Amino acid sequence: MRVRGFVPMVVFVLMCLPVSIAAHQASETTSAEPEASSPNLASVNAAVALVDEDTLLYGKHAHRPVPIASLTKVMTALVVLDSGESLDEWLTFSERHTPAAANAYSRIRIDSEMRRSDVLRIALMSSENFAAYTLARSHPGGFDAFIAAMNAKARELGMTGTRYVDPTGLSAENVSTAADLVKLVKAAAQHPEIREYSTTGYYRAHFRNPRYSLSFGNTNALVHRDSWGVELSKTGYLSEAGRCLVMISEMNGRQVVTVLLDSLGTRSPMGDAGRIKRWLDTGAPGQVARAARRYEQQKNAAYADAKTNTVSTN
Repeated sequence: MRVRGFVPMVVFVLMCLPVSIAAHQASETTSAEPEASSPNLASVNAAVALVDEDTLLYGKHAHRPVPIASLTKVMTALVVLDSGESLDEWLTFSERHTPAAANAYSRIRIDSEMRRSDVLRIALMSSENFAAYTLARSHPGGFDAFIAAMNAKARELGMTGTRYVDPTGLSAENVSTAADLVKLVKAAAQHPEIREYSTTGYYRAHFRNPRYSLSFGNTNALVHRDSWGVELSKTGYLSEAGRCLVMISEMNGRQVVTVLLDSLGTRSPMGDAGRIKRWLDTGAPGQVARAARRYEQQKNAAYADAKTNTVSTN
């Protein structure tokens, strides 16, 4: 549904000017094919908002809870900073107290140490899962208290469609909505550490006991492009979640929050970000590859079937 509140004079002005951010109002696309005046996106779920406004410029299944993969780590970072624990403290990468997921490979050595600030940086910029786990394990009260703090923070921010069970995003049971993640990104942006760490392009991390170093790169290619003015970034991927991206970047002269959930291809979120940027600038909806459209239709059908089965069993 598209909400419009134009008075006659505003309508006249908008008819005479190119389409811009000011011309777009919050919308919620509920079908596989977006409205003609909305952007065509490969992502199954999405939300777009200005940093300094409460309403969405655009939403596509924006209130549907779905797995969010490593976008989880934005909340992990927020809880770490809210705890007030020193960023200069050396943390130990202890052996996991629960079995690691199959895709939880890490180059970091067991029992080595690194400062909390650096652990947080590589968790955000490079999506290092062992780093995110170690941040939670080092929390006052331990791992379980950290997960409780994540969910408490979600409730505080009004993220009613969100639930966390682990700090890395390796669990498909970590779910949220595109609209909820807009709230999270805005809250995270209040911390200069999250903005800096999540947009670091490359980083050489130094460990001790034993002494060694490892290089890490940012998982969002747009961070490396000055023309995008990326202020905050996090990518994510699980087979259940598809390709995901949250970002604050400059579009049409404004700071825009972009949330893209469940895309088919590695480059699809980047392509969607470009389509959103052009849409806000010119109103052009853009085009999406047929394979991505088929993927979207299949996922929407699966969500509908799951909803039907849930209703029938209840």
